[in-house]
Amino acid sequence: GRAQELMLILDEYWEAHPELHDVPIYYASSLAKKCMAVFQTYVNAMNERIRRQISINNPFVFKHISNLKNIDQFQDIGPSVVMASPGMLQSGLSRELFETWCPDPRNSVIIAGYCVEGTLAKMIMSEPEEIVSVTGQRLPLKCSVNYISFSAHTDYEQTSEFIRLLKPAHIILVHGEQSEMQRLRTALKREYEDTPDPAEIFAPANNEEIVLNFRGEKMAKIVGRLAAKKPKAGDKISGVLVKRGFNYHIVSPDELEHYTELKQGVVLQKQTIAFTAPFSLLHHCLQQLAGTVDQSDKNGKNCLKVFETVSVMQEHNKISIEWEGSEMGDMYADAVLTLCLQIEANPQAIKQSSLRSITKDQDKSSFEDRVEKLMVELYGEENVTYQPKLKYITVTLDGEKAVINLKSYQVQCENESLHQMVSSAIRRLHNALTPVNVPIIPVT
Repeated sequence: GRAQELMLILDEYWEAHPELHDVPIYYASSLAKKCMAVFQTYVNAMNERIRRQISINNPFVFKHISNLKNIDQFQDIGPSVVMASPGMLQSGLSRELFETWCPDPRNSVIIAGYCVEGTLAKMIMSEPEEIVSVTGQRLPLKCSVNYISFSAHTDYEQTSEFIRLLKPAHIILVHGEQSEMQRLRTALKREYEDTPDPAEIFAPANNEEIVLNFRGEKMAKIVGRLAAKKPKAGDKISGVLVKRGFNYHIVSPDELEHYTELKQGVVLQKQTIAFTAPFSLLHHCLQQLAGTVDQSDKNGKNCLKVFETVSVMQEHNKISIEWEGSEMGDMYADAVLTLCLQIEANPQAIKQSSLRSITKDQDKSSFEDRVEKLMVELYGEENVTYQPKLKYITVTLDGEKAVINLKSYQVQCENESLHQMVSSAIRRLHNALTPVNVPIIPVT
């Protein structure tokens, strides 16, 4: 921005003064040349004055300024203007030209931006009698030195106004000389010391650690169908948290498109594996796993649906497993897939395991003990309470309770997910310890 602003000024001035047309202007900066293509392309993004001028000609296609790639292209045979980088004269083309021209009083250098302490540009602003070249040679400083600020940095008034609008809790000054940053820090603290909750202002040294403390609470507004009923203290709200700027809203997933640009989608997953075992054996094993299996006909194929989520379809020497992608759906699908692979690996062993004889007069108290041990193993001893006299086992998880009736092995729980997990665990344990009657399928 600064280089382009300077070139606009110089080109307009040269255009208005024909007597200067014989004096060439060069800019020697690879970065400025790269940026020039952007300025020449996006003129419509400039201010109104530049946009008006574009109707006549592109102001960034300069008539009197050309690019200087290196010092070998420059012919120092007469008056000229050269814009060279770096601006602090520490090295590069600007330092080379300055050391060549500084002994001649007919020459002049203009510093057009901020200079850091310790740089050559900062030193010559105090007009010393001589300077030290890059090679260590002492050179007399006879040329004139001028400073005209084209810095893009804000001044104190602009910085203070920006802070007043933002009202930040913390301000960290990270760029500038230490003495100047301390002056700015003192001035800002003095200006805002009478305001309620004044900001903390830091001016750290390099590598100095700063610890900032922020409030952790966030407020979210419930909108849509979730807001139809006023929640009570302790109620749980289930929805999607949406952030807009600094505001948070909780909406029902199926109302996302009404309050955001998002839409709810369903990922349907499918996996096909080889399967040559009897499909009736798979049906039975899925009943042992899930308890309830719905059988139907889908596109002319036998279809079994388990856990109300996973569909297993019979095809020629293979089966397809389909389910909606979700945390629970993926877990159920993994369990079904594992069972199918086990049956395919050794169907006869699975069948014999199902047919083995287990005494019908199983010790019921032993089964109750095993239920307790299973619950402790799954949910931890501190979350399981066994009441042998009342024939109850209570499982507590995240404030939700599931009560197991050891007489009927029914589970009572308001939380559907916990109810499903506990019921499935008891059913699998029961199926593992009680005899199973499987129809023997003759092989023809």
